[in-house]
Amino acid sequence: MKEIDELEEQIEKAEEALKKVREENISLQDEVNSLWAMMDEMTKSDIENWSHIMDEVKSDVITRTLMVTKKKADC
Repeated sequence: MKEIDELEEQIEKAEEALKKVREENISLQDEVNSLWAMMDEMTKSDIENWSHIMDEVKSDVITRTLMVTKKKADC
């Protein structure tokens, strides 16, 4: 009987520990989801920023090309 009581007590402790681990897992999963959402936003923002910069560079290159072409035409 004593051994059965000890085993039942260990089972109860294990179930409590399992419950805590499951709760922690849910909390951590929420954090992971939030971090992925933030990463997605940062990636989207980076793409937009770099696209804008590349558009400016392209415009600058075209302008310089036209300036060189005009200088050659003037010569």
